[in-house]
Amino acid sequence: MKRPANKAIIPCEPNVDIAAKIETFADELRSAAHQVGTHGLSEIEFYQSGIFEGAIERIRGQNSATMGPKKHFVALVLNHMQDGGFISDWEEAGSSNRHDLTVVLSSGKVAAIELKGCLDGNNTNISERPPHAEEFVVWSLCQSKTSNLQKGVWSGIHTRLGADIVDQEKRYDGLIVWDWVCNTIARPCPKVTLNKQSVTQLGAFSLPPPCLYSFPTTAPSPRNNARPAIRNVLDVELLSAFFECFGGQIEELNEVQIEARNNGANLERKTTISRNGEEIRTSSFSPIKRR
Repeated sequence: MKRPANKAIIPCEPNVDIAAKIETFADELRSAAHQVGTHGLSEIEFYQSGIFEGAIERIRGQNSATMGPKKHFVALVLNHMQDGGFISDWEEAGSSNRHDLTVVLSSGKVAAIELKGCLDGNNTNISERPPHAEEFVVWSLCQSKTSNLQKGVWSGIHTRLGADIVDQEKRYDGLIVWDWVCNTIARPCPKVTLNKQSVTQLGAFSLPPPCLYSFPTTAPSPRNNARPAIRNVLDVELLSAFFECFGGQIEELNEVQIEARNNGANLERKTTISRNGEEIRTSSFSPIKRR
């Protein structure tokens, strides 16, 4: 059974009920925080001390900095793909490199993966395609259960990755947006609403098919190649391996087209995302802010 079309950048939407509960719980937590723990302060002293704010910032920092959940999830996924014959081998690239993983594909080709978060931060642009990589893919693992992926994914594709493709001629072959929060109460997945068989049980996770995006075959050049050809997602072997392993459907695949032009002193780009032959979202021509 085919799943219904969805014109959003990415199918999932934030759970508005959970968002409302978060607001209520935040107010309740702030009001009762002085009663928690062994600080030994009075209510007035507690709120004057900054302990509450400091604790919140510490928790936020710890959640942002830790790679533990990401590494566990990535290893679980790639080991599963290797066991199924969808990839041949994989390894971590090491801290001295500006990419995170090296994957040997079934054909023998080598792909590199850069792991990112929610794509709406400046570190989205920090990566480097290694010279030995025949494919280079960004994998977004957004740990934040309250992030709006509609905004984050568009920001990552148009504002950050797309700008680098045009301005610095960076070569990205594709993007994977998918992690352990997908298909949970925090991030319900419409892909599995009508087709429960599309869920892969992997350890403690019930995973929907990943969201996959392909980038243009070459970097746009205003004079010589302003609107390069769109690449089919399944022509990127690493993306195809994820698609086949986790039960995706053709109509869910996304293609990114980027067009460049000079407008006076400005270099501008236009981004269009298509799914199943239909434009999902297109931007106007936007100037690239050079660093």
